[in-house]
Formats: sequence, C-alpha cells, structure tokens
Amino acid sequence: QVQLVESGGGLVQAGGSLRLSCAASGNIFIRNVMGWYRQAPGKQRELVATMTTVGATNYADSVKGRFTISRDNQRKNTVSLQMDALKPEDTAVYYCNLRWTNEYWGQGTQVTVSS
Repeated sequence: QVQLVESGGGLVQAGGSLRLSCAASGNIFIRNVMGWYRQAPGKQRELVATMTTVGATNYADSVKGRFTISRDNQRKNTVSLQMDALKPEDTAVYYCNLRWTNEYWGQGTQVTVSS
C-alpha cells in the first residue's frame, strides 16, 4: 500500500506565501514523478507542478515564477511546493500526486487566498 500524507495549506492574504509538503510511504518504484494538482470549486482538477526523481520539473503557466517545487534528497519521495505571491485565483484544494505505472493521490489540503 502506498500512502501520501500532506501538510501545509490554510488561509493567506493575496501576495502572501504558503508551503505545502507531501511524504509518500510504501512500496514505491525508485523512479517516479511527484507533484501537485489543484481543483477549484466548479472546475476540473489541473496540474500545478511536478518533479521527477532526477529533477526535471513541469509547471502550469499560471504559477511559473511564483511557485517552486522541490524534492528532499535526504528523505526520498517527499515533495514540497513553495507558493509565493499568491493570488485569489490560486484558491483551491491542492492534491499531492505520485505516479510511475501506478498513480496515487493524497487526501487534499485547502488553500484559500483572500483579496
């Protein structure tokens, strides 16, 4: 069984910062992709950012230059998302994702940005 445990999130004013973290445990393939997706009310879940085990990243255009994804080299299968210059349109439930040939999701954490 693979489990993803998320932390972080909360309420912040526009222009502020938040940091999300996700730790995966279980039987995980050594090469994988971890990242974050988000879903706002009434909208489809969308990519925020992903990072492979060798450091390749992919960001949504809407967060480039504001969000930074990272993985902890000491603690394998841990991914963080530093979110700066937050905007009200960043408000959503953020989900951690882990995939290789299988795919797993965290339970989601709420991020609310007030104007």
